[in-house]
Amino acid sequence: MAILSIVIPCFNEERVLPQLFQRLDAVAGAWQLEYEVICVDDGSRDETWKMLQAQHARNPRWRSLAFARNFGHQTAVSAGLYFASGDAVVVMDADLQDPPEEVVRLLAKWREGFEVVYATRKKRRDPLLKRVLAWAFYRLLQKLTPLPMPRDAGDFCLLDRKVVDVMKALPERSRYLRGLRTWCGFRQASVEFERAERAAGVPQYTFKKSFHLAMDGLFSFSTVPLRLATYLGFWVSGFAILGVVFTFFQKIFAKEFTALGLEPKSGYPTVIISILFLGSVQLICIGILGEYLGRIYEEVKGRPHWIIQASIGLEIKAISNPGSR
Repeated sequence: MAILSIVIPCFNEERVLPQLFQRLDAVAGAWQLEYEVICVDDGSRDETWKMLQAQHARNPRWRSLAFARNFGHQTAVSAGLYFASGDAVVVMDADLQDPPEEVVRLLAKWREGFEVVYATRKKRRDPLLKRVLAWAFYRLLQKLTPLPMPRDAGDFCLLDRKVVDVMKALPERSRYLRGLRTWCGFRQASVEFERAERAAGVPQYTFKKSFHLAMDGLFSFSTVPLRLATYLGFWVSGFAILGVVFTFFQKIFAKEFTALGLEPKSGYPTVIISILFLGSVQLICIGILGEYLGRIYEEVKGRPHWIIQASIGLEIKAISNPGSR
């Protein structure tokens, strides 16, 4: 009989976990599959780990890992994928914005033969600014990458075993899982759903974390920002040439330009504006190079992606991921 694995990253989720336990177990019967739930405690500082221990005692299908510190959402999901044993693996958040009731629809697509089934948000109940920024980011990413990045699709998805095995073999540290599952290929389909509000507690994914995730997605799957320096160089050079030509003719035909109200003037404002403009262009280009260089620096150090402090119901042979050097 096929097995379904549910991977759930958790960070300070004590207020929402009771609802998660109840709702997920309530809908599990509709899956018609044997299942396991792997929760990854990403360095929580509340009662999350104790509650996961208690849930395993009540239902051994619930298994958990605890990181030695907070390693980040994408790393927690990656660890869950690494230890998942199912023929299909569903990734969802603990805050119930990804409704467990929608898993049955993901499974239906999987049974049709699709290896990647991602949930697309047709409606979000986030603050206006976050909705606008998310809308702009997904469309910008789609334009800048050569991959067919789906719009408005988060981490809520189902992955076939063969896709999980490919993703486990990818060694990179700056993991943008939505991009990695697209990069893997295979047959992919989407399921629309309405993203609910957080069931309880406060959002753990802050604007800063969302911004870093967006940068990982952009710089991990596109080299277009590197070309931005070249494009800016051409534009600035073009404006400079036009400025030289304009100044040249302004000096030669001073009377004509004066009649048009464009008489030659000398002073510092133009020089200062030019210096500031060129300086900003240079800083932008240096910043882009720094983003790529920083990611290379993190990769070559070869440190473990995660360190496991404790586990429940899972056989752990090493405290860090075997992909580390």
